[in-house]
Amino acid sequence: MASLYEIPIEKITGIGAKRARLYNKLGIASVGDLIRFYPRAYEDWSSVTDIFSAVPGDVCCVRATLDLPVTSRRVAGGKLLATTRISDETGFVKLAFFNNKYIESMLSQGCEYLFYGKLTDNSGVREMINPTFQKVGKEIPIRPIYSQVAGLSTKQIEAAVGHALKMLPEAVNDPLPESIRSRYGLIGLKEALLKIHFPASRDDVSLSRRRLIFEELLVLVLGLMSVKSMPEKQTSVVIGEDHTEEFLRLLPFKLTNAQRRAIKDCTADMMANSKAMNRLVQGDVGSGKTMVAAAVAFNCVKNGAQAAMMAPTEILARQHYENLLKLLAPAGVNVSLLTGSMTAKQKRETLSSLEAGETDLLVGTHSLISDSVVFHRLGVVITDEQHRFGVRQRATLLAKGCNPHLLVMSATPIPRTLALMIYGDLDISVIDELPPGREKVDTFFIDETIRQRAYGFLVKNIREGRQCYIVCPAVENTDTGLIGVEEYAQEISRTVFRDFRVGVLHGKMKPSEKDSVMNDFIDGNIDVLVSTTVIEVGVDVPNASVMLVENADRFGLSQLHQLRGRVGRGGYKSYCILISNTNGEDAKRRLSALCQTNDGFKIADEDLRMRGPGDFFGSRQHGLPELKIADLAENVDVLRDAQSAAKEITESYPDPECRELRGLRAEVRQLFGSVGTQLN
Repeated sequence: MASLYEIPIEKITGIGAKRARLYNKLGIASVGDLIRFYPRAYEDWSSVTDIFSAVPGDVCCVRATLDLPVTSRRVAGGKLLATTRISDETGFVKLAFFNNKYIESMLSQGCEYLFYGKLTDNSGVREMINPTFQKVGKEIPIRPIYSQVAGLSTKQIEAAVGHALKMLPEAVNDPLPESIRSRYGLIGLKEALLKIHFPASRDDVSLSRRRLIFEELLVLVLGLMSVKSMPEKQTSVVIGEDHTEEFLRLLPFKLTNAQRRAIKDCTADMMANSKAMNRLVQGDVGSGKTMVAAAVAFNCVKNGAQAAMMAPTEILARQHYENLLKLLAPAGVNVSLLTGSMTAKQKRETLSSLEAGETDLLVGTHSLISDSVVFHRLGVVITDEQHRFGVRQRATLLAKGCNPHLLVMSATPIPRTLALMIYGDLDISVIDELPPGREKVDTFFIDETIRQRAYGFLVKNIREGRQCYIVCPAVENTDTGLIGVEEYAQEISRTVFRDFRVGVLHGKMKPSEKDSVMNDFIDGNIDVLVSTTVIEVGVDVPNASVMLVENADRFGLSQLHQLRGRVGRGGYKSYCILISNTNGEDAKRRLSALCQTNDGFKIADEDLRMRGPGDFFGSRQHGLPELKIADLAENVDVLRDAQSAAKEITESYPDPECRELRGLRAEVRQLFGSVGTQLN
C-alpha cells in the first residue's frame, strides 16, 4: 500500500495531466491518495419502485423506459436545460437536466434505465431534476458518492477508484496487529478498502467504515500520545510581577468573571515556574477572548519581553492592531502591525524597530513567521482562531524566541471531553459567559416556500441602512445541485437585489481580492455579501444585521453558530435565516435546535449528541492533521475504543520500534507529517 503513494495519479487509465490537476484540487496526487479518498455518501439502488408507488418528496430509485428523445435549450440566465420523459406500466415522470451538454448522448430513447433522485409533484405532474441513472443489467446496488470539483464528476472518480483498487497487491500489509483486529472485531485492511468504495450491502458499508475510522482514530491518538510525551520546554521568559490590575484600569468597561479567571490562569502559568505556558482559551463568539490576549501581552511587555499576535487574515490582524493600539498605547506599549500588503519601506521600519526591542507587541498575519522577522526578546506567542493555522506555522513563530509562552484562542466551543483529548498538550481555560449588552441573534428555519418573504426581509433591512450576508455551501456549481456563489450572486443581482450592491467572497480568490471585497463591505460599499464559509473567521461589521444561509442542512450546528456570530456585532437587532428543503428528520431537529439557543457550548453538545453532518471542528481540526473518514463528534464510541487500543499497544509493545508496529508508525508519520509535527 505504501508504494502506491509513490505512483502519480496520471498512471491511472483515463487520467491525463489536465484531469490530474482537478484531482490535485481534491488533495489527490497519487494512487494511494485516491484509494484513501473515501465516499462522502452512498446511493442505495437496491430498493427499486414503480412510478405509481414512488412518493413525491422522497428520494427513490425508479425502473423505467425513456419514451421521448432528449431535447435541449437555453433558458433564463444562460443555463442549458435538457428535458425528456420516462414511463413504466404505472405512469410517467418528466426529467430535467441542467448544464449537462452530454446528456443527449448518454440516454437513448427506448432503453430501460434505473433513475435515482428526488421525486417531486408539480401540479399533478411527477418530475425528477438531475437524477443519476444506470442502464438496466449494469447496475451497482449501492453507488459511492464522492466530493468533487467543477469538471470532475462523482462517476468519473468512481471509475478511477475502480482502476486504482486493481493496483492493490494480492496481500496488503495491515498496520493493525492481529490481536487488536480480533479484540475489536475489525475486518482486514484490503477488505475494508474494497468494501468502502464498492459495497454490496449496507452491512459492507458499516463494517468497512468502522474498520477505517478505528484505524484513523488509533493513528491520531498514538500521534497525540507521542506529542504529549515530549519533555516540557523550559522558558527563558519568567514573569516576575503581575500587572493585571494596571491593565484593568485601562479598560472603559468591566470584564466578566470568566474573562478575569482566564487572565488569572494565564498569569499564574507565566509566573509559577520556568515551564513555558501552553494554554487554550476557549470561548463563544463575542465572549471577549481578545481582552484576555491583551492582558497577557500587557503583562509580558511590562516584564520586559515582547509579544506576538498572529491572526488568520490581514483584515482581522488590522482590526486587532487598531483596537490594541487604542487600548495599550496610553500605557506606553508600542504596538506595531506587519502584513503582506505593507510597502517595503514600512516593513523595513517595523522589522528594525522589532529587532531593536522598540516594538513591544507585534500584530500580524502569516508574515510573522517570515525569516526576516527577528525579535529582540519574544516572551509570548498568541494565535487567534487556532484551527486556521497548522502546527508548523505555530512552531515556526515559537522558534523566534527561547521557548516563549503560548496562548491559543479558539471561538469554536467544544465539549470538554473532546477538548481534553484534542488539546491534551495544552491547559484549558473556558470563557463561559458573554459581556453584558450582547444581544441575542434571532434565528429562523424556513423552507423554499417562503424564500421570497425572506428576501423581502433582507431588502427591508438594507433600505433601513443595514447590510446582509448570504452564505452558500459551494464555490462552484456541482452535480449535487448546489449553486456556486458566483452564479448565485449574478442571479440575485439581476433580480431581487438589482437595486443594491452585491459582492462575492470565497476561498479560491486571491488574498488581496478577498481583502478588497471585505474592506468594501466594512466601508458600506456592499449591501449584500454572498460568501462561502470564509467569513466564519471574520472581522466585526457592526452594520451587518441579517444573515441568510442557503442549504443550511449542509453545515454542522457548530459551524452555523460560528457563521451566525458574524451578525449582531453592533447595536442593531440581528437575525439569522436558515433555508433548507431537507426532508430528513434529524436535519430538521438540528436546525430547529439552533433556533432555540445562542449558547455555543449547548449547541456543541447538541451537535455531538445528534450526530449532525459536517466536520464538527472545521476543516483543519484546530491545527491537527485532517481526518479523511473519522469524525471526532460522530464517532465518539469508536474513539473510546481507539484510545483503549492505544493504551494496550503501548503496554503490550514496550519497544515502539518493534516490527509489529512498523505499519502504524508509518501511518502516524504520514498523518502528522501533513502539518509538520515531528514525532518520536
